[in-house]
Amino acid sequence: MPEADSAAPTTARSASGMPMCLLFAGGLGISLAAIFVRLSEVGLSATAFWRLALAWPFFLSWLTFRERTHADSNRERKSAGQILTLTLPGLLFACDLAVWHWSINLTSVANATLFTNCAPIPVAFIAWIWLRERVGAVFLVGLICALAGASLVVGSSFEAGAQNVRGDALGLLTALFYGSYIVSIKRARARFSTARIMSWSMPVACAVLLVIALASGEQIVATSVAGWAVLVGLALCCQIGGQGLIVYALAHLPASLSSVSLLIQPIGAAFFAWLILHESIGPMQAAGGALVIAGIYLARRGSHME
Repeated sequence: MPEADSAAPTTARSASGMPMCLLFAGGLGISLAAIFVRLSEVGLSATAFWRLALAWPFFLSWLTFRERTHADSNRERKSAGQILTLTLPGLLFACDLAVWHWSINLTSVANATLFTNCAPIPVAFIAWIWLRERVGAVFLVGLICALAGASLVVGSSFEAGAQNVRGDALGLLTALFYGSYIVSIKRARARFSTARIMSWSMPVACAVLLVIALASGEQIVATSVAGWAVLVGLALCCQIGGQGLIVYALAHLPASLSSVSLLIQPIGAAFFAWLILHESIGPMQAAGGALVIAGIYLARRGSHME
């Protein structure tokens, strides 16, 4: 029988309540990732590896607790289809992180972030095809509005030019991987709990990222207490607090709406960069943030959640 964290059918009421708040909290959690990555002593793929590896024991302990307290909930042998459902998110998430890091090496951070924020477009399309989610005209207006706002937030440093083409293309590929990840999580949450999905998918992602880090010749292990503190903070804030909340909320929200709502990330990243790194926030970024919030509101109003 399904064990999906008491996931009820998605309703307009649920989308305006706690699941939406948890999704926003998760989005703000992962918006700290860029700061942790900037402070990390190890390579980009190695940083992503430790983000997952250090968080995995938490989800495994949570799963063990669930199995002890829900004796009937899912100790049965998994079919091949169920195993694929549980592990596919890990593969897609690893590809998302790895390709995004490669794009940063071939283009500017602003360009890579801007193209990655196009993820709601493939999510809406894939969710329509695969999950039969319907989107209306109001949702599409909200999507366009939110994407325009995100572009204003991160686009002030956009660099056009032939030298960035490969990196920009990888940024778009990142959006496709992340969009597919969101849809795969949504599909898995119809059947499995947050703890089980994270416990099964994260080792897959760790293995892929470790192979990439080793093949790239990256520094794998932090050499100072501060370096390890950054990696632990990344795992706590971005994986446990960020992705964990997002995966939980996706049981109750349409994938298409969730992807638009996660455009709160550029706003959070700009705010935390201002708060922690003392980076300035200009009028264009502020206007972009307001546009993102307006777009999320319209997308929620235009989502079909019956």
